[in-house]
Amino acid sequence: MFDPESIVVGLEIGTCKVCAAVGEVSPQGAFTVLGLGQARSRGVRKGEIMDPHKTGEDIRQAIAEAEQMADVEVRSVFLGVTGAHIRGFNNRGIHPVVSADRQITADDVEDAIRNAKAVNLPADHSVIHTVRQDFAVDDMEGVENPVGLVGARVEARVHVVHGHGNRMQNGIRAVQGLQIEVEQVVFNGLASALAVLGKDQKELGALVVDLGAGATTYALYSGSILRHSGVLGVGGDHVSNDLALGLNLPLGRAEQLKLEHGGALVDEGCRGATVTLGSEPGLPERTVNLAHLRRIQSLRLEETLELVARDIGPLLSHARAGVFLTGGGARTRDLVPLAERVFHLPVDIARTQDVSGPMASLDQPEFSAAIGLARFGAMRQRRPPPGGWRNLLGGWLRR
Repeated sequence: MFDPESIVVGLEIGTCKVCAAVGEVSPQGAFTVLGLGQARSRGVRKGEIMDPHKTGEDIRQAIAEAEQMADVEVRSVFLGVTGAHIRGFNNRGIHPVVSADRQITADDVEDAIRNAKAVNLPADHSVIHTVRQDFAVDDMEGVENPVGLVGARVEARVHVVHGHGNRMQNGIRAVQGLQIEVEQVVFNGLASALAVLGKDQKELGALVVDLGAGATTYALYSGSILRHSGVLGVGGDHVSNDLALGLNLPLGRAEQLKLEHGGALVDEGCRGATVTLGSEPGLPERTVNLAHLRRIQSLRLEETLELVARDIGPLLSHARAGVFLTGGGARTRDLVPLAERVFHLPVDIARTQDVSGPMASLDQPEFSAAIGLARFGAMRQRRPPPGGWRNLLGGWLRR
């Protein structure tokens, strides 16, 4: 039997699926995935809950499956959030050093960080993460720990992720309705990067793009620092919608075509080829041009990746280790060469790093976010902040 204190659970409420990942933290800090559970998501659109009742049932099913596989009882989760309302930006806070000898103390550093966290957000938004980047002392950049240095001022730099408070509350309430506690809300893009990037990749610089059904999240690291993050309210469902319109098909048939015959590029092998859809009640047999199908899909995927590249802008040059694709959309045929054409960088399908467990599950890109959420919880268990995360979450909910 596992020690309940060593168990952490990540919960992703996605547009296509709800996924729960149960992990265990060893006394040495190693993280192991013990169980995964998933259920088809019926009440979520573009990463946001539209039907709380159906979503609650799907959460219950996913958690029950994970509990059975891991042989544990889930009492709390680290809940992933996404959606087009989530934004990330960099901020800085400056604190003058007023001591007689101008030697920077820990209090000076904390004051600079506090000033960096004092951000002006829309009234209905709340901070999800304030991720420390680095410091500057006077004109000296890139300082990791300024305590003990001499200077007139210390500047803290942070990356702030925030989102619409009420929309995030919908997920929290859906989980709490099952008598399960929410330890903390976590941005899915940060969780996916945590699951698939190793230490060297973060140091060199890497972009993680999670292609979900309803939203595309991304996070850019460089010098082991989170430099940029964001969300596009565009995902695999939009490809299916484009196919349904372009091929004059019902959405269900378009989704089937995408999964069985889709691809991100129109190659020579599919020119002149056709796909036959058998007849169904009320629907006659149809023949679809394969090149036309892939052209529609390619245009939508290329546009999505170009929007990501445009948002990141010049910071993309920091991704020296390349681009890592994850999420269910990463399974799309020929997506890697299309992404290399857009980003002008090496591209690979991401796999979880420094995590042990059932390899068949760890190698599936659609589980990256849930595993990353559990890993986030494991890191917080090793480094609990003052007052505990329950107090922090309580304060966030009150705000």
